[in-house]
Amino acid sequence: MMKIAFMGSPDFAVPSLNALVEAGHEVVAVYAQPPRPAGRGKAERKTAVHARAEELGIEVRTPRSLRDADEQERFLALGADLGVVAAYGLILPKEILDAPQQGCVNVHASLLPRWRGAAPIQRAILAGDEVSGVTIMQMDEGLDTGPMLLKRELDIRGKTAGQVTEKLANLGASALLDWLRDPTPPQPQPEDGATYAKKIDKGEARVDWSLTAEQIERQVRAFNPVPGAWFEANGERVKLLDAECVDGTGAAGEVVGEPLVIACSEDALHCRRLQRAGKAPMDIEDLLRGFPIPVGSVVG
Repeated sequence: MMKIAFMGSPDFAVPSLNALVEAGHEVVAVYAQPPRPAGRGKAERKTAVHARAEELGIEVRTPRSLRDADEQERFLALGADLGVVAAYGLILPKEILDAPQQGCVNVHASLLPRWRGAAPIQRAILAGDEVSGVTIMQMDEGLDTGPMLLKRELDIRGKTAGQVTEKLANLGASALLDWLRDPTPPQPQPEDGATYAKKIDKGEARVDWSLTAEQIERQVRAFNPVPGAWFEANGERVKLLDAECVDGTGAAGEVVGEPLVIACSEDALHCRRLQRAGKAPMDIEDLLRGFPIPVGSVVG
């Protein structure tokens, strides 16, 4: 069994932390992003990993940077055999990467070298990828450029980002334990086929009806649950949570069928589940009873 320093923040990382503990490894400390204001009251909220580590009785550290020499000394003093990183959110300087005896490995939510970077799951869905997966990789100073240790694939067709995240989180935890039990030699990443998954900008979530129905349907899945694809109707912003491509023609953004079939540049989109601001998600029939969007109207 190994002494492991674990570094992660969101829900995606929790299964990997749980797996390490359940397998009997000694997690000597957990590093997570600091608590941040959230919700209407702007009360500080701990990350999912922070909360879970406290439940497990593991020391939690939340530095805002790892570039400080004192912070690096604290990390080195842990005497970890290995650092395990999963969606941590901070850049690890060389001093941190080199501190554990066996370096640091990362549970990355894509089949590297495709979709290096911050938003691999959303970018894979937006691009229409049919298969994604997880890569256990040895970390270096580059952005997800280190040697690959183990890969596991997942069919992501028709799935939302939330569904893919949950499945890849569990797949990543399983792959991590498999590699720890039976380490495989590192394989350098090929540069051929490398792509960069830049962070999602909130502006990308607004539906552009001049795109094809297929492109918008991907957008709906990629941004479910956050930030949520949206459009304007009756002067309100409405989140689009579920939709399917159907036949239909008309001006982009025109409602051309019931219930709420909207024309795109190619084909049309049947909006099946939506959410008005401040209200719970609703199936389209329930929403339209109190919020009519008739055929012939144009949404923005």
